[in-house]
This record gives sequence, C-alpha cells and structure tokens, in this order.
Amino acid sequence: MTAPFPPIRGGPRAEYRPLKPEDGKKAVELVREALPFFRAGEPITHPDHIDVPVLYLNFGIDRIHYDGKAKMPRPKGAPPHGSATTNPKEAREVIERVLKEARVLDAAEFREPEDCWIIPVAWKSFIILHVRVSREGEELIPDYGLTEEVRRYGTL
Repeated sequence: MTAPFPPIRGGPRAEYRPLKPEDGKKAVELVREALPFFRAGEPITHPDHIDVPVLYLNFGIDRIHYDGKAKMPRPKGAPPHGSATTNPKEAREVIERVLKEARVLDAAEFREPEDCWIIPVAWKSFIILHVRVSREGEELIPDYGLTEEVRRYGTL
C-alpha cells in the first residue's frame, strides 16, 4: 500500500538506507570539481559584521563571516565580531582571493535531518565553508535561505 501523499524531502523515511563511504567520497570529489567555480557575492552588511555569500551558478552555497579588522575570514563556529563599517568592496575582494586558495578537505559529515553530506572547505587552517551535497554524492544542495537573502537585497 502506498502513502496517500507524495513524499517530501525531510519527511519520515519508509525504509532504512545505509550510508556508503563511496557516496561520501563522491560528494567530496563533486565539491572539488565545483570549487573553482565558486565566487564571492556582494557582501551582506549586518549591524556588527559582514557576511560574504559564496555563490555557484547564482545560488548561495554558504556564507563566509568576514573579519574586517584582520582582513580575513573567520572560521566556522567563531561568532562574528567587529564592525559593519568594513568596506564591503574590500571584503568581497579578500574573499575572492581566499576562494582561490581554498581547498576541499578529504572528509564528509552526514546530517540526517537534511539527508545530505556536509563537505568542509578550508583556507589555511580554518574551515570556512560547509557545502551540502545530496546523499548519493551527485548534486550540490544550495542554501536556499541564503539564496533568497541575496536575491532580496538585489546582489545577484
């Protein structure tokens, strides 16, 4: 007997599906292929900091918190500090350079509620991005909230 409604992503699973290391590896390789095409979007200014969205094919992938005093990104998990008086143009230029130096780490985390892999991207010793990839390791999953925020402020 089938369910009365079509399935929705994130809904209850009909059956257990094991995670496969080869799918995690495919997810890592997919992000490696996509990384050269990531670009910095127009910075989003908040009262106390600036976020620089990272875009791929005009979709937001993740945001990098920019440290205007140090003129570099902050690592994931470090709350932003500083001032939004930082020059947004400078923030974007710095993040463009950072993206050219970034590298994909050879590891994958899995987030069950989102049913996706999280692939960390590092710059120097900092993890600066978390890129979402489908369970099968075949598709990048945009950050839809960030994409809407970028579009709302007219930066796409």
